[in-house]
Amino acid sequence: MNRPPHYQSRAGFGSRMGTAGMPTEQLRDFGGTVRRLVARMRRTGPAFVVVPALAVASVTLNVIGPRILGRATDTIVDSFRRGRLDTTRLSRIVLLAVAVYATSAVLAWLQAYLLAGVVHRTMYGLRAEVETKINRLPLGYVDGQARGDLLSRVTNDIDNIAQSMQQTLSQLLLSALMLVGVLGMMLSISVLLAVITAVVIPLSLVITKQVAKRSQGRFVAQWRHTGALNGQIEEAFTGHTVVKVFGRQREVEARFAEENDRLYHASFWAQFLAGTIQPAMMFLGNLNFVAIAVVGGLQVTSRAMTIGDVQAFIQYSRQFTQPLTQMAAMVNIAQSGVASAERVFELLDATEQRPDAADAVLADEPRGRVEFDHVSFSYDPSRPLITDLSLVAEPGRTVAIVGHTGAGKTTLVNLIMRFYELDGGTIRVDGVDITQVPRHVLRSHIGMVLQDTWLFSGTIRENIAYGRAGASEAEILEASRAAYVDRFVHALPHGYDTHVDAESGALSAGERQLITIARAFLSDPTILILDEATSSVDTRTEVLIQRAMANLRSTRTSFIIAHRLSTIRDADVILVMDAGTIVEQGSHRALLARRGAYFELYNAQFAAAVEETGAVG
Repeated sequence: MNRPPHYQSRAGFGSRMGTAGMPTEQLRDFGGTVRRLVARMRRTGPAFVVVPALAVASVTLNVIGPRILGRATDTIVDSFRRGRLDTTRLSRIVLLAVAVYATSAVLAWLQAYLLAGVVHRTMYGLRAEVETKINRLPLGYVDGQARGDLLSRVTNDIDNIAQSMQQTLSQLLLSALMLVGVLGMMLSISVLLAVITAVVIPLSLVITKQVAKRSQGRFVAQWRHTGALNGQIEEAFTGHTVVKVFGRQREVEARFAEENDRLYHASFWAQFLAGTIQPAMMFLGNLNFVAIAVVGGLQVTSRAMTIGDVQAFIQYSRQFTQPLTQMAAMVNIAQSGVASAERVFELLDATEQRPDAADAVLADEPRGRVEFDHVSFSYDPSRPLITDLSLVAEPGRTVAIVGHTGAGKTTLVNLIMRFYELDGGTIRVDGVDITQVPRHVLRSHIGMVLQDTWLFSGTIRENIAYGRAGASEAEILEASRAAYVDRFVHALPHGYDTHVDAESGALSAGERQLITIARAFLSDPTILILDEATSSVDTRTEVLIQRAMANLRSTRTSFIIAHRLSTIRDADVILVMDAGTIVEQGSHRALLARRGAYFELYNAQFAAAVEETGAVG
């Protein structure tokens, strides 16, 4: 089958690496991504407004605390001077300080509780939107993405956004408010000492900006390499049998080690650079503390300040450098979350499939006439695949499609399902343009059995019933017998209640294929599409299925894609495709008699039989 080109390859990750394996990529729009996250948080309602209000109240009380304790110190000093301790006044001040700090703690706890709700409701909505988005994306987009990377965006990246927001939002808000409040209180105590303390701010901003600039690209690379590594793991686990059969464990391990090494370097430098901020801020804070202690001591000796004021100011100075350190650290953690958010928004911003039209419907009792009218289609505009194709499949007729690999056979039936949109021309079902019919309505009239079987985690009964919601037990059993599932299911430990999944080892490939055929039988479609549907079953079972399908196809329009030409001899018309074009069409006998492209395909497939019998057909 022809596939659209991948939007990103593994080589792309290596090409974004600078010297010594250091990534050079950057966030494309940090501010825009943050604004989109904040806009989503606003949707959570009143809690979004209450959280900062509680933070302001909590920080205000917390900032007042040291000033109150300074009064307690002054009371004790005055008491020693007078020779008598004023226990009543001291007790009131201490109780007031305890009440202030306790109230501040309660408000901070409530703020954290509400913020957790805001963050996780935001993530709940984001996950729901991503799920809805995936269902609106064209099949070409999903086919063009590495599955592991796509899953990483939906799982790892959203989890990282939630974790980063939970860690940073509250801390950034409280730290910013604390910074403003503490600076105000310091100015009220001593302008001189406040100016000395404020020198730390520009130095902190310079350090934070430089570190953030260097770590930003590392966080972007970290999550991109996480997606790439997930893609490799998913690929290796899905194809582990093939890997073992061909002895490629070492190659798989080498590829894993290479990508794991890239992830290690990106993560190491991201975390290392982010971690350098805190010791730098602590160093500045200690220098500031020494300056305040010296100058404050001189102010006390000159009686410009009281000991209580100096004590309060020292407490404020420690509170002042602490939020600077926390904010710097949180900015780097936030960058990791924003890098993940950008990847998720990139998915949400992907071009969706054309919206469904609602102004046309299929007949209540559709006949199944399918008409291709000068249809053109390509996955890549520079490489046309199907050009100016026209054909008509009459109701109840069986149309077989054959041709070399890549000729466009599967693409043809995918266009009927509207998995892809046409570049030109029209496809009509019973005279109605399929682009004017909602996709779910169109597909409800079509049954499809693919070469690659798909079973979800559930019982055999549930997998068959997937073909039609609300099917009765009798209808499920009837479909099972028609598809010869009933022949093997009773040998299983729990019969129809046997649990299976996509990689179920309890069933052979042929048995799993029979279940998917039974699913199609149960759906009772008007149009039936069989894409190498019997390729996984043995010859005897294939004959039985062919008989069952002959009955199923008797009143339905059927499209059969086949490589084994023996399975399509009874088709009403056989289309021979080459490079997206129908080069021959006709019955089995007529095409053999013509000795063209079909004859060559048939002769190549049955050369041994021809040599033995001396005849063809």
